[in-house]
Amino acid sequence: MAATHILFFPVVLHLFLLWPHAASASGLHPVVLLPGATCTQLEARLTDAYLPPSPQCAAAAAAAPRGARWFRLWKNSTALDDPTVAPCVADQLSVVFDRVAGDYRDTRGVETRLLDFGSTRGFLADDPADRDLCMGRLVEALERVGYRDGETLFGAPYDFRQPPAAAGQPCRSFSRFQRQLRALVERASRTNGDKPVVVVSHSQGGYFALEFLNRSPMAWRRRHVKHFVMASTGAGGFVGSMRFLATRDDSPLGRVGRSSAIKFTPLPSPKVFDRHTPLVITRHKNYTAEDMPEFMAAVGLPASEVALYKTRALPVAMSFRAPVVPTTCVNGGGVPTTETLVYWDGDFGKDPRVVYGDGDGVVNSASILALDTVIGDDPKQEYYRSVKIAGASHVGVVSGAAALRRVIAVILQDNFV
Repeated sequence: MAATHILFFPVVLHLFLLWPHAASASGLHPVVLLPGATCTQLEARLTDAYLPPSPQCAAAAAAAPRGARWFRLWKNSTALDDPTVAPCVADQLSVVFDRVAGDYRDTRGVETRLLDFGSTRGFLADDPADRDLCMGRLVEALERVGYRDGETLFGAPYDFRQPPAAAGQPCRSFSRFQRQLRALVERASRTNGDKPVVVVSHSQGGYFALEFLNRSPMAWRRRHVKHFVMASTGAGGFVGSMRFLATRDDSPLGRVGRSSAIKFTPLPSPKVFDRHTPLVITRHKNYTAEDMPEFMAAVGLPASEVALYKTRALPVAMSFRAPVVPTTCVNGGGVPTTETLVYWDGDFGKDPRVVYGDGDGVVNSASILALDTVIGDDPKQEYYRSVKIAGASHVGVVSGAAALRRVIAVILQDNFV
């Protein structure tokens, strides 16, 4: 089928402007939102098995009764702003790979859970500064046109520390998320006159949504999913993520990122990035997307971590494919984006010289444009649109006024078509 590249929706935008007077909320197709990385709110509780890493952490843990009270772990701005407590948060938020189970799990003695699955409250940031990143502006825009949380608007937060693993690899966290999201979509449809659902994702949420759809039965997809709107998600990761691997970030989120599989998901995929194009340059060796294992070893990752990338993360990246439901990809462009990292002396502990190219400020244009090939040219994908918004940044796609009008127009078209 031919991909349709949409630059403007004059008719739908006109309906958008008239929407508050045009229909009641009861006629809406329900919407389920999947936010970007780090937006999900996590709660935790400690058991007697928890061993604090320092006296300061032991004192902080003593204030939380073991096995009883759940407390906000992420995002706890008060704790993160306290340099004596932040390392404790990082320890409790980190995950470890259990060699016996072949899967990631919480740190021993720590139990975590998602906050308010099914509601947008499960990821809307408490800090107003994070509302742009965590779909807060999109939620506000949807509410202005008649959507209501828990009625026609739903949230699907996920454990961002534990992304989907390759088929056949244990991944209890994603399996649980699949069950929860399937039940949520069915409930959202059932309580809205059996209307199929519009799934809307941003950034890393797109990878979770895509894997969820591709691992759901085709008959179920056709019955329950009206449209998949994927915003700010490329088909092959982005170069800037390689800098994270090379840089020792000792912030709580940096420590969590190093401990979990989340560090592998956004790495440039050999399926998308040209095998001859260097992404990292040093005096003695250049690294392409195909050289990722060698790059990981060069920046100090142990062989066991490289093996996890090869067995759990790389197969997922290489199997990026069309969801075979009506799909619209919305992406920004024309924003300087990290395209090449130069560590000329091979010292990955120093800041690199950055060569910029086109993209949305995070995702490279090569990854964005590949969506049209990977999804748009798949013969099984009957409906695909690609919306590219010049000047819109990675976050701006779901927060900027002009970009939001475009995203809302895409969502609302399902209520008129």
